[in-house]
Amino acid sequence: MIKIYLTLVLQMSASKPKESISRILKNVLNKSEQEFVAGRRNTVLQTLNKLKIQCSQKEVPNIALLGSGGGQRAMVGLLGSLVQLDKAGLLDCILYLSGVSGSTWCMASLYKEPNWSTKLETVKDKIIERIRGPEVSLTDAMAKLKKYYYGKDLFSLTDVWAVMVVMSYVKEIDERTLTEQRKQHNKDPFPIYAVIDKQSKQSNDGDPWFEISPHEAGYSLTGAFVDTCDFGSQFDNGLKKKHQDEMDMLYLQAMCSSALADGEATWKWIKAISVPEIKSVLDKMDQGKDHTGGNASKTTQEPVGEDECYQELLNPVDADPSALEQSSKTKLTDFFRGQRQFGQTADKHKKTARCITQRIWGRNYNFLHNMTDESVPAALLQKETRDLIDAGLLINSPYLSMLRKERNIDLFIALDFSDGDPFTTVREAAKTCKKLNIPFPEVNVPSDEGKKPKDFYVFKGQNVPTVIHMPLFNVVNCGDKPGDWRKKYGILKGPYSAEMITEVMGVAGKNISNNIEKLLEEIRAVAEAK
Repeated sequence: MIKIYLTLVLQMSASKPKESISRILKNVLNKSEQEFVAGRRNTVLQTLNKLKIQCSQKEVPNIALLGSGGGQRAMVGLLGSLVQLDKAGLLDCILYLSGVSGSTWCMASLYKEPNWSTKLETVKDKIIERIRGPEVSLTDAMAKLKKYYYGKDLFSLTDVWAVMVVMSYVKEIDERTLTEQRKQHNKDPFPIYAVIDKQSKQSNDGDPWFEISPHEAGYSLTGAFVDTCDFGSQFDNGLKKKHQDEMDMLYLQAMCSSALADGEATWKWIKAISVPEIKSVLDKMDQGKDHTGGNASKTTQEPVGEDECYQELLNPVDADPSALEQSSKTKLTDFFRGQRQFGQTADKHKKTARCITQRIWGRNYNFLHNMTDESVPAALLQKETRDLIDAGLLINSPYLSMLRKERNIDLFIALDFSDGDPFTTVREAAKTCKKLNIPFPEVNVPSDEGKKPKDFYVFKGQNVPTVIHMPLFNVVNCGDKPGDWRKKYGILKGPYSAEMITEVMGVAGKNISNNIEKLLEEIRAVAEAK
């Protein structure tokens, strides 16, 4: 079925060479990724030989470094970990670098620099100088939001999140695109950004795991992809119907880190940062809403209270919030006043109110819309749009995208910057893999180590990849109270001070430097096993 379909698509594209097409092909990597991996494996081989790990080209292990979510803690922690891997001579052992949520902020900053891994100390200094510096001006932020409004068909809370939240942490408006990086990183690990499909998550129907690389974007387990430059464009039956500009890196970071995009959390956040007058309106709307962002009553086409919400949002007043809510409230106020400043129409104001009342995040055109292929879950083919959100809302690490059979990963080095139980992510990955019959080791952790984890765990077995799991805060680098560190550097804290950045960088770096020999031992073991 797949081969027949692909033949048909290729014939169609031959007659219409300017049309973009969707790609459905299980168990085959994109040609550009294959070529990149082949070249990178040569680098890995040379590095292993320097480390006195002898193996042939065929025996080179495929190693993936995973960064979990965790806001700025993840961004800074991943950077600190990479710096220490580089100092130890292990960075060039890494074939893939993949992240979710806050870790993608670090990735986006790194991949701004061509071949960043060859000059990481300099790149690190530039990143730290930027995130310690001043925020983007309100004028520039509003101008960027205006571009998002008018530059594409589908506007959502992810656009607002990019300007209100992500920009306040990364301290820049990054308008580059992933496809611009295609020829700039032949000496770096291959980058993969992971998100999930919100509808698939909520319905348990289809494939929720969605990946984005410089070459293509699509559903990891289904094997359905589109060229990254066309991701977001409107498709019908596999052919591009209407072009949309490729998303920029600021939007990509916002989509990857949209931690409130599960509906109920969005509602609580909007209510938390809203002044009393808005809260009263939202409370009224809550009475007419279910908990998934839909209407309890379907008697009207417009969401309950949308016009009222719109009117109130245009007239925010002062209040007495705290911490992150203070920052968000101020930006929300500036946001709507900024809309008036730019002379936007009532329809544009209502567009924003609609996003809030319906909890619309990460909405993009569905490149699989109206296609016919039995290998693709029917749920992914039906709707013209899909909502893509923070993968941390399902599993807070990109295991499932990286576990595609054709990537043949031998060793995962999973850096966990999560809040709460430091083993939830790896346990959920194991549970999901068991359900889907994907090879993954059993995860057994002593019950007393949930609140006081060590700094290095190894999970392995027969015919499964080896998983190294490294919680950021642990009894080795934080003493007897890692929970106090998690609280101090909570993921909802505002942007870190210079001192906080240095401290998190140091803690993350110690996790690597304290375990160099153990890392080498596991790398050697998977190489010998091949």
